[in-house]
Amino acid sequence: MSGDGEEVYVAAIDQGTTSTRFIIYDRHAKPVASHQLEFKQHYPEAGWVEHDPMEIIETVKVCMANAVDKATANGCNVDAGLKGIGITNQRETTVVWSKSTGRPLYNAIVWMDARTSPICRRLESELPGGRTHFVETCGLPISTYFSALKLLWLMENVDAVKDAARTGDALFGTIDTWLIWNLTGGVNGGQHVTDCSNASRTMLMNLKTLDWDKPTLDALGIPVEVLPKIISNSEKIGEVATGFPLAGVPISGCLGDQHAAMLGQLCQKGEAKSTYGTGAFILLNTGEEVTQSSHGLLSTVAYKLGPSAPTNYALEGSIAIAGAAVQWLRDSLGIIRSAAEIETLAETVPDSGGVYFVPAFNGLFAPWWRDDARGICIGITRFTNKGHIARAVLESMCFQVNDVLSSMHKDAGEAGEVKSTEGEFLLRVDGGATVNNLLMQIQADLLGSPVVRPADIETTALGAAYAAGLAAGVWTKEQVFAGLHKENTTVFRPKLDDTHRKKRGDSWYKAVSRSFDLADLSL
Repeated sequence: MSGDGEEVYVAAIDQGTTSTRFIIYDRHAKPVASHQLEFKQHYPEAGWVEHDPMEIIETVKVCMANAVDKATANGCNVDAGLKGIGITNQRETTVVWSKSTGRPLYNAIVWMDARTSPICRRLESELPGGRTHFVETCGLPISTYFSALKLLWLMENVDAVKDAARTGDALFGTIDTWLIWNLTGGVNGGQHVTDCSNASRTMLMNLKTLDWDKPTLDALGIPVEVLPKIISNSEKIGEVATGFPLAGVPISGCLGDQHAAMLGQLCQKGEAKSTYGTGAFILLNTGEEVTQSSHGLLSTVAYKLGPSAPTNYALEGSIAIAGAAVQWLRDSLGIIRSAAEIETLAETVPDSGGVYFVPAFNGLFAPWWRDDARGICIGITRFTNKGHIARAVLESMCFQVNDVLSSMHKDAGEAGEVKSTEGEFLLRVDGGATVNNLLMQIQADLLGSPVVRPADIETTALGAAYAAGLAAGVWTKEQVFAGLHKENTTVFRPKLDDTHRKKRGDSWYKAVSRSFDLADLSL
């Protein structure tokens, strides 16, 4: 570790779906300065979502410069003391650009974009294994969610991409790859790499070998030449090139956002975290074995902290609508004026008064995978008021997280979860919505186990900083996992008795089953 006299900093680029952030941390992993910028969402057609990759690079540049200015104003000599930069990013979002000009050949196609539906249906009918044809190698079903299908769409529908792929001028990457290539020099020798967590979301990587899977590439007709090299999550990748702030500083860590949050939460084997944002993402670290799910979850890489470090794997459950349901109450129904108001409104009633809300706005993700489900609100009586509905919306987030966790327990078995010293299963939580104390208490009550919230709920950026600091020699693995700053967690303990908890769970299942097969209502 560096001597105590000198200033030591580690930074993280957190490139999300709606905004970019740059956060600078001190040697104790405490944030000293940050800057955040939102950028434009493009919706060229219904179900299509795109970003401008050049705008994303520009936001990274501005956030870096402004965060450094703020740190300097606070008396921190970041230019001299910054040892490494980590990157974390929105995952499956796909960019194809020209190796010779450095320009994108099309906008980035965002993870939630659904234009690849016809390609998915086609592959399901053509491939002998149908929807689960590649699950054995990559841990993922065929779905619009993953990058390979977005790349196929670009190769089939965009002439510039088709031509560049043919002449060997096309480079493919998720956002991490696009950022690293640009930050390390772009057309002047930029590194074309991705890390194993982002690669595990493309459908093209073999989970066991951590390399591109040749039979998969052949089956999909994707040339290996367009793909980046796969590296670990914590190693020196290259240095920031001139033209960017902090030129010469090594980029030394990279993880997809949900994997970074796992590391930020220090989840080791048998430990789970749930990130509450627009959707919710629950990951359970399953250790050094790939666990295949028979309950609708995805198998994925958790993290690999160095080229020769062991790989930790995870089971992941994604929920499409979490915080988005609160935005719906605010923007579409006008029941609340701000997202924060839902807590006050829900606290005006002691319970949801028998009302259940299932936010299947465009189907249900894990563990149901029903695209014919639609949103419902049931159990309404003359007694029901808007407080009950607000509370039912909060409960819907917690019930969905429970469904994923119970699938995880079934997949991983008793051996797959670690109990605390008191013999309890602990759920670590992070993300914007976790500031809502009532939501956290409801989660503990319906789960029947404690929920642990860290002081710094932005664990995604923190995880990227940990990875970068490890490779730069700022911290050892032991120091990171001993909890550089473990203090100040808030623990929410369940107050609901088992009988009531079981009754509520049964009612939720009844409500979910009522949401199925409703897609044709709108006709």
